[in-house]
Amino acid sequence: MRPMSPINGTSALTKLFSARKTQKIIPNLLKAVLFDFDGTLAELNIDFIQMRRAVLGLMADYCKPSNGMEVLYVLEMIEAGKNLISENNPGREIEFFNRSHRLISNIETEGSKEGKLFTGTEDMLHELRRRHIKIGIVTRNCMDAIRQIFPDIDSCCDVVITREFTTRVKPHPDHLLTALDALDTDARSAAMVGDHPMDITVGKDVGVYTIGVLTGHSEAAALREAGADLIIEKAADITRFL
Repeated sequence: MRPMSPINGTSALTKLFSARKTQKIIPNLLKAVLFDFDGTLAELNIDFIQMRRAVLGLMADYCKPSNGMEVLYVLEMIEAGKNLISENNPGREIEFFNRSHRLISNIETEGSKEGKLFTGTEDMLHELRRRHIKIGIVTRNCMDAIRQIFPDIDSCCDVVITREFTTRVKPHPDHLLTALDALDTDARSAAMVGDHPMDITVGKDVGVYTIGVLTGHSEAAALREAGADLIIEKAADITRFL
């Protein structure tokens, strides 16, 4: 096994073994696996702090941002800004909304130029297909950034639901439900794999089996607290637990 670098004074391996103490076995009747993308299957190198600041700066062209907006996720920040502009500068909220989405898409696409799939990702996806398990990607990222990193995504996945293809993104359950509907799979026969507690909580809300991975910014404790049924080092390891 490849040695893992220490994180915050505790090795990833130690955290992984600790997380496994209360883990369950992945259901044998698993028919589909849904994956988050950024931090789960790939590293995109997106500067989210820059992205939030850019959106807030754009919002200031229309009205003064409300207190507390700076801590929102960027998509929620855009939605809140649209509503605020609708109240204070009616008629310009759609212009702000469209400009904001172009702005963050450009930042994502630029960041994806330095991004890459994690080692073993494509082999894992092909192995799931060999086992006749359907594959979906459910991500808040834009499609252009995804395709730049993963040009062969269509040959490896059955459905990809980026933010352009759902009216309500994670953590809203509709994002996962849209993917499950496209895969014609019941939630009880599916799993959600992600690096963020958001992926786990939305998976629990929908009723799928939930798997946390340690390749993003979240530690095992946060994923476990969110209710992960299983925590593994990286998504590519999932076939070892089936």
